[in-house]
Amino acid sequence: MRLRNWLELLAKEWRELVASRSFWLLLLMIGPLVGHGFITAVNLYAEASGSGGGPAALAQGLTPLDGILAPTFGAYDLAAMFLFPFVAIRLIATEKQSGALKLLLQLPGSLSGKMTAKGVVFIAGWFVTLIPGLVALLLWKSYRGHLYGPETITLGLGHLLRALLSGGIAVAAAAIAESAASAAIVTLGITVGTWALDFMAAARGGWLQEVASYTPTAALRFFEQGLLRLSTVIVMLAISIAGFALGVIWLHTGRTLKFRAAATGAVTITVVLIMIVASGLRSSWDFSENRRNSFAPVDEALLRQIKQPLRITVFLSAEDPRLTDFEQNVLRKLRRNVSQLEVDYAAGGRTGLFAGADDHYGEIWYEMNGRKLSDRSTIEEVVLEQIYQLAGTNAPANRDGSEFSGYPLAARPKRAALIFYGLWPLLTLLAWWVSRRS
Repeated sequence: MRLRNWLELLAKEWRELVASRSFWLLLLMIGPLVGHGFITAVNLYAEASGSGGGPAALAQGLTPLDGILAPTFGAYDLAAMFLFPFVAIRLIATEKQSGALKLLLQLPGSLSGKMTAKGVVFIAGWFVTLIPGLVALLLWKSYRGHLYGPETITLGLGHLLRALLSGGIAVAAAAIAESAASAAIVTLGITVGTWALDFMAAARGGWLQEVASYTPTAALRFFEQGLLRLSTVIVMLAISIAGFALGVIWLHTGRTLKFRAAATGAVTITVVLIMIVASGLRSSWDFSENRRNSFAPVDEALLRQIKQPLRITVFLSAEDPRLTDFEQNVLRKLRRNVSQLEVDYAAGGRTGLFAGADDHYGEIWYEMNGRKLSDRSTIEEVVLEQIYQLAGTNAPANRDGSEFSGYPLAARPKRAALIFYGLWPLLTLLAWWVSRRS
């Protein structure tokens, strides 16, 4: 496809997006949603910082990533689940029902190139919705708030991948389903299904919890912690691209149903294989300012020198809060530094109330080189001591003693309500009116 034809196709897709009422409803609602999250977050942050003149409740825990960015941009997670898919569904379903799809197929270029143009326009539309989020960041800076660039960009990347994932699923549903209503039901069904998977994984743990870590909500949590995992990025991109690929397969009216079914199976198998390969990738980068996903540098250097397989058997149920602490404070960091790590959740899905019948409940076993050690502590220093003892390595005498001081700020969300609840809806309605007239 020539560059001129490509640009004309992009312009045509953009005009269709701007003509979509669902897109303008998305823009109209995203401002108040972001504003509510931002105003609530700033007020809570101020209270924790000692807005009454007292000291901060826990200064080390006051980080803009947790206190401001994650709750503010949480509105985009809601938009990606319940609003953005309908924009994609509308653009696909309208062309199918109006007969414009047949005209589109007759234009120069392949259908995959035209679907790529739709994807580019979807991304452009999503960036337009990010304007309220950028306004929130500027307001926070005007309050003398702190922002750390790498963790802010990581969070933004996570929400972009989340939107692409929702868009890909919606495009596939719209291409396969007979109507927009059916596509919407399928998309919402998949969303509810991922929630159910998260709920089951929380109750049972084990391999199911590993699979559930790639659901959209669970994957987004890593970005909200400032952690960029290569496996998560690959899986989210693979599912997103597969959704658009299914759109190409099912929108091609010249293909037989047998061919479409076979091609769909091939795409599904490819995605599954990519997920299996990606699950073995351990590359990750901690972009959080307080290094919440990392051990001390000296400990990480020692752990990377351990080449023997390490097996950890955890006798804690999925509902036990000690397992949550162990996962977040220890295992997440170990997976980033120990090349051969195997974790066995021996307690399965039992609840802590009935776990007393098991004599080993509460214990954590560490095995390396045929030697075993057990302990009940989930404290980082104690766990590292057990691993060093099994590896025959001396623990570092001095660790980095610098502590994250936090960024307490007792500010109030000045002008935020006016901007998000008043100015943004007015500007959105004005832009919609101008677009309709033109």
